[in-house]
Amino acid sequence: MPISQLLAQTTPNRAQAEHVILFWNSGGMSHLDTWDPKPGRKVQGEFNPIKTSVDGMEISEIFPQLAKQMHHGALIRSIAGTNGDHGRAQYELQTGFNQSPNIMHPGLGSLVVHEREPLGDLPALVSISGQPARAGYLGQQCEAYFVGRPGQKDPYLAFPEGISHARGMQRLQILEKMNARTSGEKGSKELKASQTALKDAVNLMESPALKAFELEDEDPKTVAKYGDTEFGRGALLARRLVEKGVRFVQVNRGGFDNHGNIFDAMRNHGAAMDPAIASLLSDLKANGMLSKTLVVVLSEFGRTPRINDGGGRDHWARCFSAMMAGGGIKGGSIVGASDEDGMAPAERPVKVSDLHATMCHALGIKQDKELFTPQGRPMRVVPKGATPIHELFA
Repeated sequence: MPISQLLAQTTPNRAQAEHVILFWNSGGMSHLDTWDPKPGRKVQGEFNPIKTSVDGMEISEIFPQLAKQMHHGALIRSIAGTNGDHGRAQYELQTGFNQSPNIMHPGLGSLVVHEREPLGDLPALVSISGQPARAGYLGQQCEAYFVGRPGQKDPYLAFPEGISHARGMQRLQILEKMNARTSGEKGSKELKASQTALKDAVNLMESPALKAFELEDEDPKTVAKYGDTEFGRGALLARRLVEKGVRFVQVNRGGFDNHGNIFDAMRNHGAAMDPAIASLLSDLKANGMLSKTLVVVLSEFGRTPRINDGGGRDHWARCFSAMMAGGGIKGGSIVGASDEDGMAPAERPVKVSDLHATMCHALGIKQDKELFTPQGRPMRVVPKGATPIHELFA
């Protein structure tokens, strides 16, 4: 092995990422119709590859705007998954661990909340248009704040109509005293968790930074640039939130379990995702945030190279792809390669746990660190044997 490659694998890189924006694509996004096209092969499907801003890097035609931003991004084309079941694969991709009947591992967002100091008044972990992995043994203080429809005000962060602010605060003070007395008598974990959630909600309700969740003051041209869709508004909201100090934002999009009519479905996905992610990368670069914001586009597995009789692709965990950008990632990189039909890794296989080690590395979280459950059981941050993809870092 060349000494330069050995150095790339062993030399630690200085952590740059302060924030993460994770685009989670639930259902299993086809790698062949997005990041790893196979032109001229029977598995190609209906989409042609297009050139990007990086020489030699091609992606699917459904991402024309994103293609112009790929000098900021990196592709991992050789993820070797192990789970073809949605639930188990989602758990592994979002936590780095396989499911176990006796422990719930925290999602990456919850881990970031636990390991990195908060910045500002907003919740450190926000999930948009869907729920992320749970905090598991890290507890209520590391759970996500959920945004159902990006841009809409949260009705639970305001007192009911007819209740003045002063009167509402007085009621909360009375509730706090009652909870404190009950907690002291019974020591209920559930009650303590509820108190944590209530305190966080009140702090957020009182903070001027809460305006970051509202898109009413955004320039209509900016909204149109991202795409006036739920996904586009979610990406725009994610940018606003990291600008206000939120550590981890997860933007969720479903509808990728395309066992039939996959090409129409992927055209629709591309129409929403392409302007949103491209505009996000461009804006983060322009405002100086891209270097410290890790952007990840990920799904639980890929789709079969074979196109089935219904014009769809089925579950395929043996080989799939992901895109990363910012946060110290070396733009224009390609890690690994699949074989000629995208069936299996042909070069540089990447384990799922390696993805988590890579993200922890970017964030300055030690992969060999042990955390402890409430029962005192030691738990690793990432599984033993997981290794960061050092080639991704400049």
